[in-house]
Amino acid sequence: MLVSMSAVLLLGLLIWFLLRIRYLRLADLLLCGTFGFLLSRTVAAPVVQALLDCVSGFLGGLRF
Repeated sequence: MLVSMSAVLLLGLLIWFLLRIRYLRLADLLLCGTFGFLLSRTVAAPVVQALLDCVSGFLGGLRF
């Protein structure tokens, strides 16, 4: 849950930034949000969650 909240926050900030520099239009934002909402209700949702968990585990294991 914590990783998905972090991913949502990060993606939300990225979308806000793209809207600020006028690179992303409101219609694109609504389309992406609708796609994500519908994707979360499909069979692909566990695969996407597993991929996010794997990436976050990898990033968490990096030491600088």
